[in-house]
Amino acid sequence: MNDLSASYHYAVIGRALKILDDAGPGLSLDGLAGQMNMSAAHFQRVFSQWVGVSPKRYQQYLALDHARHLLADRMTMLATAQEVGLSGSGRLHDLFLTWEAMSPGEFGRGGAGLDIRWGMFDSPFGPALVMGTARGICGIGFTADTGEAAGYEDLAGRWPEARYRRDEAALAPWVAAAFGSAAGRQAPLHLIGAPFQIKVWEALLRIPSGQVTTYSELALAVGHPTAQRAVGTAVGRNPISFLIPCHRALRRDGGLGGYHWGLPQKRAMLAWEAARAEA
Repeated sequence: MNDLSASYHYAVIGRALKILDDAGPGLSLDGLAGQMNMSAAHFQRVFSQWVGVSPKRYQQYLALDHARHLLADRMTMLATAQEVGLSGSGRLHDLFLTWEAMSPGEFGRGGAGLDIRWGMFDSPFGPALVMGTARGICGIGFTADTGEAAGYEDLAGRWPEARYRRDEAALAPWVAAAFGSAAGRQAPLHLIGAPFQIKVWEALLRIPSGQVTTYSELALAVGHPTAQRAVGTAVGRNPISFLIPCHRALRRDGGLGGYHWGLPQKRAMLAWEAARAEA
């Protein structure tokens, strides 16, 4: 698939996921395809190629109690997961990712000395604002609801002393790997956060695609079993949405909890991953 076709299909699927999330199970294939200005057969082929299942099957994953089923059937016990260091690699979303963390001293300088490139890209979940340093992707935000300006202010405000330059071309190969249209390429991540935040984000990186965990399990995994609130805050401050999968953290009762870019995004991500894991 060429880059132009991939970009087009990402845009279609991003819009379709949002429509499905808003409309619920009552929307027919013909109705959805019509909103995409596509025939039902063509839309179903494109949708199934990217999501891994049919639109009808995907709608079933968007049921309100889906999170509870995930928690019952696909919960990852992070307390027994293999420990990893601040630098490592893992398989995530069918991609090979590498990550490294900024030192506490570097983080304390608010990004001073960092050159951060940024750009807007299509993704399976709508428009995505992506930022990256020379070491890798450091920020992903989904801006369908917030808009580009607010998304930029949100991410750039985390490292106020950094220098920013718009440069989609420099980031494009990493973004293609991150969202699955460049098989075999590497998507490096650069974790910029306080030491406790990075420990929580590392624990999130150990949750396999299609599975979930709870905030209390995350707290146990990072060695602070009573610090669930602090863990929840660290999850919410994760700047690399989707790739550091904070959407896989649920409340113990099966509730979705919060999500920085909106609960419809979180629900769609969980459904997308569960569908692909079962396909």
